[in-house]
Amino acid sequence: MSPSFFQVSSKLWLINGGKQRDERIQADVELKEHLQSFVDETNAQHGPGFIKVVRHDKQEGLIRSRVSGWRAATAPVVALFDAHVEFNAGWAEPILQRIKEDRTRVVSPSFDNIKYDTFEIEEYPLSAQGFDWELWCRYLNPPKSWWTQRNHTAPIRSPALIGCFVVDRKYFEEIGLLDEGMEIYGGENVELGIRVWQCGGSVEVLPCSRIAHIERAHKPYTENLTAHVRRNALRVAEVWMDQYKSHVYMAWNVPLQNSGIDIGDISKRKALRSRLQCRPFSWFLSNIYPELRSYSDTVAYGVLKNSLRDNLCLDQGPDTDNVPIMYLCHGMTPQNVYYTSSQQLHLGVLSPTIDDDDNKCLVDVNSRPRLLECSYAATKHMKLTWMFAQGGSIQNMESQRCLELVESRQSEFTFQLVIQDCTDQKWTITNILTVLPQ
Repeated sequence: MSPSFFQVSSKLWLINGGKQRDERIQADVELKEHLQSFVDETNAQHGPGFIKVVRHDKQEGLIRSRVSGWRAATAPVVALFDAHVEFNAGWAEPILQRIKEDRTRVVSPSFDNIKYDTFEIEEYPLSAQGFDWELWCRYLNPPKSWWTQRNHTAPIRSPALIGCFVVDRKYFEEIGLLDEGMEIYGGENVELGIRVWQCGGSVEVLPCSRIAHIERAHKPYTENLTAHVRRNALRVAEVWMDQYKSHVYMAWNVPLQNSGIDIGDISKRKALRSRLQCRPFSWFLSNIYPELRSYSDTVAYGVLKNSLRDNLCLDQGPDTDNVPIMYLCHGMTPQNVYYTSSQQLHLGVLSPTIDDDDNKCLVDVNSRPRLLECSYAATKHMKLTWMFAQGGSIQNMESQRCLELVESRQSEFTFQLVIQDCTDQKWTITNILTVLPQ
């Protein structure tokens, strides 16, 4: 296992995640004999305990590894970082000053990129740190309030954390550390950002503090990383997101009830929220992350199948074509379908923020099924509303024609989508949230 943390000075701790590496033989050499020699030599120069190493006897994952490092820390401020970062000169002092002014601040430096194949530095623009509804972290443009200051050294209010941050050691405990009920990797940084904001603290990115982060070609934690990220995301949703938890289930295409995914015991995390008297997630959306696009009008979601072939699902097809297709069901993002209370059918990924490209809607264009940006189709008064009942037809409200399948003339046993006079073809969608509009 890689080391859990280093004490880099009497004032600051640097903690990494205990992540496994692919090159296990080389890693064993570097992280055992060579590392121990380095630690011994450094401690001989600066005194016992100047650097401490915590090792685990089994894989604990990123979240619990970082918390174990925090437990061994004694300095007043802790810094939790990935192992694959490089620190610019003077990166720590601005952050320490901000935390000294207010101990409830959780502060992230600004990130630059180190290309994993060449180790070249690529400067990134100043950004806040947010997330989408799958709870993957993502870079955001700084909020308008930051730009109006005309001060590019001012702290940037940030809804979440990319994963590397500095925090008052005792405040970190008071606010609930990281959720140790999470597994392996993913979601802990988003959960911490939401929790800090809802429970009275703040999160910011500091332009005067810069580090560089290696964006690796792949994440080496486990072969089935997505399953862990999904599980952790649902755990966050159930504890912190109130009625908006449905958005996370929709984004992952998981049933809201009886998902079959064991998210573990969340009673202690709910008790933490109650004890800290935290605000609702609606407050977080309104005041901290208004850029996050809401989908509260969704009444059904999942994969959409036709009665003629239950192994085929409606699919957005190649992005550049804007022509939906029927494809073997796999349940991934291109087959995500969302039916709204305004009787629109969205297909594909949901745009995470209001500044992103709009969602794609199914439209009847001269009796041909097409995928167009919903706002554009609405502005142009195109035919984008559909009457749909579970186990019934999908009928355009204006043309009165139906989305159906016909056998392809080019290839036997294949089907293509058409819009034609309605027959008795039936469609079903995986998950119903509420009564479908009539």
